[in-house]
Amino acid sequence: MDKFEKTNAQFEEAVAECRSLFEKKLHDYGASWRILRPSSLTDQLFIKAKRIRQLETTGLSLVGEGIRPEFIGLVNYGIVGLIQLEKGCADTVDITPQEAMKLYDEHAREALELMKRKNHDYDEAWRDMRVSSYTDLILTKIQRIKEMEDLKEGTLVSEGIDANYMDIINYSVFALIKL
Repeated sequence: MDKFEKTNAQFEEAVAECRSLFEKKLHDYGASWRILRPSSLTDQLFIKAKRIRQLETTGLSLVGEGIRPEFIGLVNYGIVGLIQLEKGCADTVDITPQEAMKLYDEHAREALELMKRKNHDYDEAWRDMRVSSYTDLILTKIQRIKEMEDLKEGTLVSEGIDANYMDIINYSVFALIKL
Protein backbone atom coordinates (compact mmCIF):
# COMPACT_ATOMS: atom_id res chain seq x y z
CA MET A 1 0.00 0.00 0.00
CA ASP A 2 1.52 3.33 -1.01
CA LYS A 3 1.29 6.46 1.16
CA PHE A 4 -1.73 7.84 -0.69
CA GLU A 5 -3.66 4.58 -0.37
CA LYS A 6 -2.83 4.54 3.34
CA THR A 7 -4.17 8.08 3.73
CA ASN A 8 -7.32 7.23 1.78
CA ALA A 9 -7.98 4.21 4.02
CA GLN A 10 -7.33 6.22 7.20
CA PHE A 11 -9.57 9.01 5.93
CA GLU A 12 -12.40 6.59 5.20
CA GLU A 13 -12.00 4.98 8.63
CA ALA A 14 -12.17 8.35 10.41
CA VAL A 15 -15.21 9.43 8.40
CA ALA A 16 -16.89 6.10 9.20
CA GLU A 17 -16.46 6.91 12.90
CA CYS A 18 -18.02 10.35 12.34
CA ARG A 19 -20.83 8.86 10.25
CA SER A 20 -21.66 6.33 12.95
CA LEU A 21 -22.12 9.06 15.56
CA PHE A 22 -24.10 11.20 13.09
CA GLU A 23 -26.44 8.30 12.40
CA LYS A 24 -26.98 7.64 16.11
CA LYS A 25 -27.73 11.30 16.79
CA LEU A 26 -30.04 11.33 13.78
CA HIS A 27 -31.93 8.45 15.39
CA ASP A 28 -32.20 10.32 18.69
CA TYR A 29 -32.91 13.85 17.40
CA GLY A 30 -34.01 13.48 13.80
CA ALA A 31 -32.63 16.03 11.35
CA SER A 32 -33.28 18.86 13.82
CA TRP A 33 -30.22 20.65 12.38
CA ARG A 34 -32.32 21.45 9.29
CA ILE A 35 -33.64 24.41 11.30
CA LEU A 36 -30.19 26.00 11.65
CA ARG A 37 -29.68 29.20 9.67
CA PRO A 38 -26.22 29.66 8.12
CA SER A 39 -25.02 32.02 10.85
CA SER A 40 -26.11 29.63 13.61
CA LEU A 41 -24.30 26.75 11.93
CA THR A 42 -21.17 28.89 11.63
CA ASP A 43 -21.39 29.72 15.33
CA GLN A 44 -21.75 26.01 16.17
CA LEU A 45 -18.57 25.28 14.20
CA PHE A 46 -16.90 28.20 15.98
CA ILE A 47 -17.66 27.00 19.51
CA LYS A 48 -16.35 23.52 18.72
CA ALA A 49 -13.10 24.84 17.22
CA LYS A 50 -12.71 27.40 20.02
CA ARG A 51 -13.12 24.63 22.61
CA ILE A 52 -10.44 22.57 20.88
CA ARG A 53 -8.08 25.53 20.97
CA GLN A 54 -8.84 26.13 24.65
CA LEU A 55 -8.13 22.47 25.45
CA GLU A 56 -4.91 22.55 23.43
CA THR A 57 -3.81 25.72 25.20
CA THR A 58 -4.74 24.87 28.78
CA GLY A 59 -4.97 21.08 28.78
CA LEU A 60 -7.88 21.46 31.20
CA SER A 61 -11.41 20.15 30.61
CA LEU A 62 -14.01 20.79 33.29
CA VAL A 63 -16.69 18.77 31.49
CA GLY A 64 -14.53 15.70 31.00
CA GLU A 65 -14.66 15.53 27.21
CA GLY A 66 -11.54 15.68 25.11
CA ILE A 67 -10.51 17.07 21.77
CA ARG A 68 -11.40 14.06 19.62
CA PRO A 69 -15.21 14.39 20.02
CA GLU A 70 -14.97 18.05 19.01
CA PHE A 71 -13.13 17.19 15.78
CA ILE A 72 -15.83 14.59 15.07
CA GLY A 73 -18.38 17.34 15.64
CA LEU A 74 -16.55 19.60 13.20
CA VAL A 75 -16.66 16.91 10.52
CA ASN A 76 -20.36 16.32 11.07
CA TYR A 77 -21.33 19.99 11.25
CA GLY A 78 -19.18 20.67 8.18
CA ILE A 79 -21.21 18.09 6.28
CA VAL A 80 -24.42 19.56 7.72
CA GLY A 81 -23.22 22.93 6.41
CA LEU A 82 -22.82 21.51 2.90
CA ILE A 83 -26.31 20.00 3.11
CA GLN A 84 -27.75 23.30 4.30
CA LEU A 85 -26.05 25.17 1.45
CA GLU A 86 -27.58 22.71 -0.99
CA LYS A 87 -31.10 22.63 0.49
CA GLY A 88 -31.36 25.90 2.43
CA CYS A 89 -32.55 25.95 6.02
CA ALA A 90 -36.08 24.88 6.93
CA ASP A 91 -38.61 25.90 9.57
CA THR A 92 -39.27 22.27 10.46
CA VAL A 93 -37.55 18.94 9.95
CA ASP A 94 -38.30 18.22 6.31
CA ILE A 95 -36.18 15.17 5.50
CA THR A 96 -36.20 11.60 6.73
CA PRO A 97 -33.21 10.04 8.44
CA GLN A 98 -32.65 7.97 5.30
CA GLU A 99 -32.54 11.11 3.13
CA ALA A 100 -30.21 12.77 5.64
CA MET A 101 -27.82 9.80 5.54
CA LYS A 102 -27.87 9.76 1.74
CA LEU A 103 -26.92 13.46 1.70
CA TYR A 104 -24.29 12.86 4.38
CA ASP A 105 -22.71 10.10 2.29
CA GLU A 106 -22.72 12.23 -0.88
CA HIS A 107 -20.94 15.12 0.81
CA ALA A 108 -18.51 12.85 2.68
CA ARG A 109 -17.60 11.31 -0.70
CA GLU A 110 -17.03 14.80 -2.15
CA ALA A 111 -14.74 15.64 0.77
CA LEU A 112 -12.78 12.43 0.22
CA GLU A 113 -12.35 13.15 -3.48
CA LEU A 114 -11.16 16.70 -2.74
CA MET A 115 -8.73 15.40 -0.12
CA LYS A 116 -7.31 12.90 -2.63
CA ARG A 117 -6.64 15.64 -5.19
CA LYS A 118 -5.14 18.07 -2.68
CA ASN A 119 -3.17 15.37 -0.90
CA HIS A 120 -1.56 14.40 -4.19
CA ASP A 121 -0.67 18.01 -5.02
CA TYR A 122 0.63 18.78 -1.52
CA ASP A 123 2.40 15.40 -1.21
CA GLU A 124 1.08 14.46 2.23
CA ALA A 125 2.23 17.74 3.83
CA TRP A 126 -0.56 17.36 6.41
CA ARG A 127 1.37 14.51 8.05
CA ASP A 128 4.13 16.92 9.08
CA MET A 129 1.74 19.49 10.54
CA ARG A 130 0.77 19.80 14.18
CA VAL A 131 -2.83 19.16 15.23
CA SER A 132 -2.86 22.67 16.74
CA SER A 133 -2.20 24.05 13.25
CA TYR A 134 -5.32 22.30 11.97
CA THR A 135 -7.25 23.99 14.77
CA ASP A 136 -5.90 27.41 13.80
CA LEU A 137 -6.63 26.81 10.12
CA ILE A 138 -10.18 25.70 10.98
CA LEU A 139 -10.72 28.85 13.06
CA THR A 140 -9.43 30.88 10.11
CA LYS A 141 -11.86 29.11 7.75
CA ILE A 142 -14.72 29.82 10.17
CA GLN A 143 -13.77 33.50 10.31
CA ARG A 144 -13.76 33.58 6.50
CA ILE A 145 -17.23 32.03 6.45
CA LYS A 146 -18.44 34.70 8.89
CA GLU A 147 -17.03 37.41 6.64
CA MET A 148 -18.68 35.89 3.56
CA GLU A 149 -22.02 35.59 5.37
CA ASP A 150 -21.78 39.27 6.29
CA LEU A 151 -21.02 40.21 2.65
CA LYS A 152 -24.54 39.62 1.50
CA GLU A 153 -23.83 41.06 -1.94
CA GLY A 154 -21.14 38.50 -2.58
CA THR A 155 -17.41 38.03 -2.57
CA LEU A 156 -14.86 39.07 -5.16
CA VAL A 157 -12.29 36.25 -5.24
CA SER A 158 -13.31 33.74 -2.58
CA GLU A 159 -13.75 30.05 -3.35
CA GLY A 160 -17.03 30.20 -1.45
CA ILE A 161 -18.48 28.95 1.79
CA ASP A 162 -18.70 25.39 0.50
CA ALA A 163 -14.94 25.24 -0.12
CA ASN A 164 -14.34 26.40 3.45
CA TYR A 165 -16.67 23.72 4.82
CA MET A 166 -14.77 21.12 2.81
CA ASP A 167 -11.46 22.34 4.21
CA ILE A 168 -12.86 22.24 7.76
CA ILE A 169 -13.99 18.66 7.20
CA ASN A 170 -10.64 17.60 5.76
CA TYR A 171 -8.50 19.32 8.41
CA SER A 172 -10.68 17.74 11.09
CA VAL A 173 -10.27 14.29 9.56
CA PHE A 174 -6.51 14.78 9.41
CA ALA A 175 -6.61 15.67 13.12
CA LEU A 176 -8.63 12.53 13.87
CA ILE A 177 -6.08 10.43 12.00
CA LYS A 178 -3.18 12.01 13.89
CA LEU A 179 -4.91 11.75 17.27
